[in-house]
Amino acid sequence: MKQYQWIRLAAVTAIVTLLSTGCSMLGTKEQSQPIDPPPTGAASVPIQPVSAQVAQNQSQIPNPNLSAITIYTKDSYGFIAPISIQVEKSLEVAKIALESMVDGAAASKSMPAGFIGIIPKGTTIKGINIVKDQKLAIVDFSKAFTDYNQQDERKIMEAIVWTLTGFPSVEKVQLRVEGKALKEMPQGGTPLDEPLTRAMGINLEKPEGVEYGQSTPVTLYFLGQNQDNYPYYIPVTRMVKRTDNLAKAVVEQLIVGPDGKKGLSAVMTPGTELKQVKNADGLITVDFSDKVLGPDKKAPGNALRAVVLSLTENAGVATKVQITVNGNAKVSSSDNQSYALPVGRPSVVNPSKL
Repeated sequence: MKQYQWIRLAAVTAIVTLLSTGCSMLGTKEQSQPIDPPPTGAASVPIQPVSAQVAQNQSQIPNPNLSAITIYTKDSYGFIAPISIQVEKSLEVAKIALESMVDGAAASKSMPAGFIGIIPKGTTIKGINIVKDQKLAIVDFSKAFTDYNQQDERKIMEAIVWTLTGFPSVEKVQLRVEGKALKEMPQGGTPLDEPLTRAMGINLEKPEGVEYGQSTPVTLYFLGQNQDNYPYYIPVTRMVKRTDNLAKAVVEQLIVGPDGKKGLSAVMTPGTELKQVKNADGLITVDFSDKVLGPDKKAPGNALRAVVLSLTENAGVATKVQITVNGNAKVSSSDNQSYALPVGRPSVVNPSKL
């Protein structure tokens, strides 16, 4: 993502809309294609919960007629966060995902307390076309999509883009209303002159002293918790001083921790020290000092999962992560998971009770 693209949209939205500039793709020939379902069994280590409560949810016998999908909704703190839900298997799974994100949809009743659909109430998903060779999803909404509070504009965009790009066949998203391409968002005027991607970031954060033109975005996973003590991971895109070592910056920022004023919790053990990060041939090796370990000589499970989620988010989902302590790969977590071998990105994040 070129630096000027960040600066351009910083002038349009209060917290930067990280979009690309250039020619519109409205003239591209569309092909209506069924969207690829989310991958299953892709993680090198089984998906583990952030608490025993979630473990109980995951221990249920799988229903062969249901498929797990991840949608992005708004939590009680105003963050856009992923929730994995079970839906009926269908070739229209992407459409079902967006329908589940409409404010007041039936699916919202089964979301964790404090979570609400972010797509404006009454919106109908009229269709999703996939331009397969471009990995482009063109979504057509009903007129009700334009009726929202301006402060939610970016959150709506983030939720739609991050939900649809969670499917392997989609990397870019274009928005339409009643068949007509949107050139800008209806309320705040955020430009939509090119398809949206995850490069726009999510839950954007710019620390003091960091200038947009001299910065690099990193997406980090911290913890949130609702009033029912349901813990969940929240992705935050933070602007850091420009760097070419993205993997190192990610781990360093996880150690720095979240903005304590926003309701997020740190994942790393206080005093954690990063010794080295190596990134080669699709494998990122992260070496910590033994200060990452607890009294039981195990690393916090939440911390290790956050490291894997954050690194694979920034480096690509095909990347694997090897975690070591003082160069030793025989690392286990507080929830008794072994990290002795490289692990891949979880296929499910924040399971819910749908």
